[in-house]
Amino acid sequence: MPVFLQSALLLTASNVFMTFAWYGHLKKLNHSAWYVAALISWGIALFEYMLQVPANRIGYQTMSLAQLKIMQEVITLSVFVPFAVFFMRQPLKLDYLWAALCMMGAVYFIFRSN
Repeated sequence: MPVFLQSALLLTASNVFMTFAWYGHLKKLNHSAWYVAALISWGIALFEYMLQVPANRIGYQTMSLAQLKIMQEVITLSVFVPFAVFFMRQPLKLDYLWAALCMMGAVYFIFRSN
């Protein structure tokens, strides 16, 4: 499997954990004390880091630091939108499309030198 794909798949899985750690408590633990939500979020974030660290190490074999960061941001938006719509029941906004178009521009500029 190509390095880019390995890194992208691991970062995608990492982002699922990250998104639930960062935002899932807003729906599921909104009546709990903040420190309870923080402890549970830290527990979820452990799994994020167990995927994110190897993803970046693998990706850094062939990609620059800036390329890894932009890839991470694109994946973050790609994971966040379905999370917001389906899990958090937020409306799908046209702003997500505009944000994605801006990210496509970032991808172009970061990866064009390769």
